[in-house]
Amino acid sequence: MLVGISQKIALFHSLSPDRNVVFVESAGWRADEGYLTAPCPRATIGWAQVAIADIESEKPASIAAVPLGAHPPMRIILIRHGRPNIPTSPRTSHHEFRSYIDAYEAAGLDPESMPPEELQDLLCEIDAVYTSERKRSVDSARALAPHAELIADPLFAEAPIASPPIPLLRMKVPKWAVVGRILWHAGYHPEIENYRKAKHRAAQAADILIKRAHKERAAALVAHGYFNFLIGRELRRRGFKRSGSHRAHFWNSVVYAMG
Repeated sequence: MLVGISQKIALFHSLSPDRNVVFVESAGWRADEGYLTAPCPRATIGWAQVAIADIESEKPASIAAVPLGAHPPMRIILIRHGRPNIPTSPRTSHHEFRSYIDAYEAAGLDPESMPPEELQDLLCEIDAVYTSERKRSVDSARALAPHAELIADPLFAEAPIASPPIPLLRMKVPKWAVVGRILWHAGYHPEIENYRKAKHRAAQAADILIKRAHKERAAALVAHGYFNFLIGRELRRRGFKRSGSHRAHFWNSVVYAMG
């Protein structure tokens, strides 16, 4: 179950001993007595009756039942790293943008870029988090889930772009990145991984995350925006349902679920 910005949950234990259910409810929509506080909003419960309510209406929006002993749905959580410790919008020439790419790839997490609390809650019961080997990815995962084992794998690196060879032009680096990504899709990939190989790598990454989620019921990856998008597209192709959207925002998170 995904708790979005407009949703908040609390857990209430049913007083009926023979029903073996837990009620999940929104602020203002109370169940019986017997208040039960979950260790975190994302606690995994093998037996539950779940109701999600929107804070604005404070009425149950939907109810789903999970029988006693049943497995919760498999979830795969894809998270983009936080803001790197480097200026993110300088104006450069295409030659300077080439150097900027290298500096960006080497940068760690900006100490002032703190993960949102709801994102920390999302990972609070996950024992291991996958990352790429880039410092901004590893630093972000450590900030998000200090309790978890970090599994760094170069397979999860960002899909690369090259500096567009456009002389006499100065733009902010986000615009250079957009142009570079368009040209990369169009076939401009000098001495870097092309789109076909990146798609294949995303399928391999999906294999790893699905295997982990099948075993632990949840898997989390803190990596990079565009490669997360490629993985997500592969997960949807395999039948996972998406909650959230892939956006070019630091700490962006998207959840894929099945079952």
